[in-house]
Amino acid sequence: MSFFFRYRRAFLVLAILPLTGCLLRSRKVEPPFISVQLQTATQQQLVDYINAQAASIRTMEATVDIDTTVGGVKKGKVTDYQEIRGYVLARKPAMLRMIGLMPIVRNKAFDMVSDGQGFKLWIPTKNRFIVGRNDVEIHNPSQPLESLRPQHIYDALLLRHIDPENEIAVLENDTELVTEAKSRKVSRADYIVDVIHKENQGWVLSRKIVFSRTDLLLHRQLLYDERGNVATNAVYGNYKKDENGVDFPWQIEIARPQEEYDITLNIVKLDLNQPLPDDKFILEQPAGAEVVHLDKPESQSPSAPPGDR
Repeated sequence: MSFFFRYRRAFLVLAILPLTGCLLRSRKVEPPFISVQLQTATQQQLVDYINAQAASIRTMEATVDIDTTVGGVKKGKVTDYQEIRGYVLARKPAMLRMIGLMPIVRNKAFDMVSDGQGFKLWIPTKNRFIVGRNDVEIHNPSQPLESLRPQHIYDALLLRHIDPENEIAVLENDTELVTEAKSRKVSRADYIVDVIHKENQGWVLSRKIVFSRTDLLLHRQLLYDERGNVATNAVYGNYKKDENGVDFPWQIEIARPQEEYDITLNIVKLDLNQPLPDDKFILEQPAGAEVVHLDKPESQSPSAPPGDR
């Protein structure tokens, strides 16, 4: 028998062997399950819910516990900061103030305020008073929390309505793996409302608003920058109703992947739609503080010693 025929016979044997029972091994595959019955909604119903939720909350005042994590691949390490108590005040259309208190002594760790366009950030422990614009972002890897903008917090806290004049809503059906009891990963079905915004250069993806089909509540919101990158990843949980029946999450995680910081707000006390006068959003420059203008090439530091700049 020629070498060619012996080679072909050997090839056929090797090709057939995997099909024989002696080499087969089967195993049972259980598909991920969904433990509750799914709810259904149309695109218009979800858009109506978003707009109703946006209209139902005009102001919020909350006492919160603040967990902060800074760092990641860019920084080369991750730092978890001790949980601190704080206060958050927000008033539409764009006012926000957030105060953090030092542990135990309860002196101010930071105080920041925004009117939607500009912001001010006071850091007493560094004697720094930072002034800037929300649309000018200057990232300082050595001081990542100085990249924090009140507008980032505001956009995650208060849902914006979908503007039919300048925005288009598109509905997606999706599933994601989540971890339930005993660390078992199960499949959860979601509705995703993609909000596409009209800019000068054309249509761009603005937001993804994700609803769990187990309860049809908002459990995640992804906000994008003009280059299509995720700017904010906000995750919502522990919903409670106020006395007027408005659903609001009492746990809000706000991740900024590009700046590599993550802030989780656990609400302790919440008041919605109570009057918040203008003076609640005034932050005066402390005397003798080092003033840093983030939208200018150099800071103005009238009284800070050179070694502290």
